[in-house]
Amino acid sequence: MSPEVKRIGIGIGNDAGKVLASAHAVAGRVHVICYCRPSTVDRKSVSAGQVTIAEHNEPEEALIADLMAGTIDAAVRGTLPSNSTLKALKRSSGADHLERIALLETVNGKKFLLAPVGVDEGWTVQEKLALIKKAKNIAQRFGLSQEVGILSGGRFGDVGRHPQVDASMADAELVARLSKARHYEILIEDAIDQCGIIIAPDGISGNLIFRTLVFLGGGHGHGAPVLNIDKIFVDTSRASPDYTNALLLAASLLD
Repeated sequence: MSPEVKRIGIGIGNDAGKVLASAHAVAGRVHVICYCRPSTVDRKSVSAGQVTIAEHNEPEEALIADLMAGTIDAAVRGTLPSNSTLKALKRSSGADHLERIALLETVNGKKFLLAPVGVDEGWTVQEKLALIKKAKNIAQRFGLSQEVGILSGGRFGDVGRHPQVDASMADAELVARLSKARHYEILIEDAIDQCGIIIAPDGISGNLIFRTLVFLGGGHGHGAPVLNIDKIFVDTSRASPDYTNALLLAASLLD
């Protein structure tokens, strides 16, 4: 194999067919190694030389170990379990938490970056500021607008209706001022119109925005790169119908 061909690992926990279809879709542009438990994949369904099957009793551990060792150039979670895979990534990378940002696309074809998307991410002002700084680098790389829209839990006229709404709006105002961004209140539809980067009020609402857009709204999720480690790891949802875009996203981050 030519040394220029990048090697990208992807995990198979279940739904092997959609992972393999995605791997074959990008074959030739990158070499894909599929990490799975023994007997998960019928090797007759794999095109020799284009896709490799790596069988391990703990495929998430093997995927992360090979990523950290440089055996593969990048990794995509695929359909491996989130908890065990991300726990292995944190342990091996030495990170005490993970910062992810999702590349999303509306049903009308508008691409944007969304963070935080993990329920335990982006809860403080400082965490949001760190996400914005890293998101701007990603946006520039993909030719997206570096304008940042900060969301909160209500409109200015809602102040006083509930303490959590007030706190959310106060945080959003502070984040917007410190990052020279714009606070769009709860008006995500206006923020999407103007911005390439959207910052949700917290990780729960960010996760809900992602799931509503992709699984109910006809949009697309292209994967969520982890920003605070020195390796390329693209997180995905096991409910995604396809991982072609996540593999291509990982490949593009290697350029």
